[in-house]
Amino acid sequence: MHGGRAVDDRSRQREAGYCGQELLSDMQSFDPMNFTTLNFPLIKNLYDSLIEYDATGQAIPSLATGWKIAADNASVALSLRTDVTFHSGAPFNAAAVDATLKKGADPKAGKNVYATMAVVKNWTMPDASSVVINFNAPVPDKQILDLLQFISVIDPGGIDTVETKAAGTGAFTVAERVLGQRIRLVAHPKYWRKGEPVLSEIVFTIFADNDSASAALESGAVDVIYGGGGRAAVRLRDAGYQLIQGPGPLVQVLRINTTRGPFRNAKFRQAFNYLMDRKAILRVGYAGLGEVTALPWAPASPAADRSYDTKYAFDLEKGRALLKESGLSEAEMNNWKLMVNAGDQDGAAISQIVQATLLKVGIKIELEMRQTSEFVEMMLGGKFDAMFGGVGNVQKFPTRVATNSIYRTSKNPVLGDPHPHPAYVAAIDKVNTTFGSGAGVKAAYDALNAAMVEASFAIPTNTFDLGLIVASKKVAGFTPEIDNMLVGRTIGFTA
Repeated sequence: MHGGRAVDDRSRQREAGYCGQELLSDMQSFDPMNFTTLNFPLIKNLYDSLIEYDATGQAIPSLATGWKIAADNASVALSLRTDVTFHSGAPFNAAAVDATLKKGADPKAGKNVYATMAVVKNWTMPDASSVVINFNAPVPDKQILDLLQFISVIDPGGIDTVETKAAGTGAFTVAERVLGQRIRLVAHPKYWRKGEPVLSEIVFTIFADNDSASAALESGAVDVIYGGGGRAAVRLRDAGYQLIQGPGPLVQVLRINTTRGPFRNAKFRQAFNYLMDRKAILRVGYAGLGEVTALPWAPASPAADRSYDTKYAFDLEKGRALLKESGLSEAEMNNWKLMVNAGDQDGAAISQIVQATLLKVGIKIELEMRQTSEFVEMMLGGKFDAMFGGVGNVQKFPTRVATNSIYRTSKNPVLGDPHPHPAYVAAIDKVNTTFGSGAGVKAAYDALNAAMVEASFAIPTNTFDLGLIVASKKVAGFTPEIDNMLVGRTIGFTA
């Protein structure tokens, strides 16, 4: 993936098992619990989770060869593989799962996993290849499986340094990292899946924008683009390249800090449900690759309700009416900024759409441009008035949405603790404790949707594929991943 190499040199690299891949942003850390989209290219290449989902959402074994959910849904027993080693050479066993669960249960160290661990009471290790996880109360089957799928096991000896040094069992290890430029992965020589990885080496090169990434693919300097924008992807598809969309779209959400400025006012926030021109955002930002949605769910989510898309369709007059009901002055309604990731062309484009739309109802705002690293730091620290950001886990059990920082019910880095919107917290708790598939479950989902719109601390606009893959026709073996993360172990070249 190094630019400027001659064609015959590239051919030799392919024969040796080399693949060059392009990213539009550098990773944030090597910690798989830091489940930011910046880390999606690496998590499934450096780590393995306890179980996986196939493209249809069915649970399949991974580091856990089997699992048994208790009849009362108050625990799950895991059987672990006994032939797996970490990159350090240390064995994978129950002690490693124990150390990983302890990290996940820590409010700070657990990061995005912490919210999912809230249902866990404790766990035991009957022997080196068994773990039993006990829950605070009965937990729905799907929520238990989501927890197991979410946990990437970390080498106990590397937990303290995992931010800067990978410590997994994955198909690849890190051979080189040049900050802001490239990351080179090489095959883990003792990887447990037979015949994988197919390639001996993958090099990720970080490009500043879609245009330079596309030019690199078209020139043959790279073989794959991961995480590019929809507009560039559609153009490349039309030019003959492969365009691969995964089963796990994200939902783009206007995140609102309800502790700041005019956003303390509920009616002002609720107006934004009508002031989002979702069709324009999808068309301009993502070349139409996705669907509009007024709720934070992918279409496959059991909580999805398309009636909200009609009820909260773009409507300036309804938006104006709520702005008037807010009782805020013009100066108060203009007293905020929309933070924008300067490295995200699509995010900048949709932010400009919102800026222009709001001007029509008398709200004149400034776009606060931040570089990617600063943008992420401010997002996770709640240091913003409003901003766009994708949220994941929206095709799984509905309360998995709470793994995203803006939707967390406790230790919320934006909204604080205790959570300022108790009806939302109660609705999440209700979904977590409602079993079966009948009217009670639907009522719990309906109550959650209503609470989300009432609180309006996040305004969804559309689904999109952050993990879009555009590839040369010579590349094959892409594995669909439920979160649209990149799985490199099966990728190879055609003859």
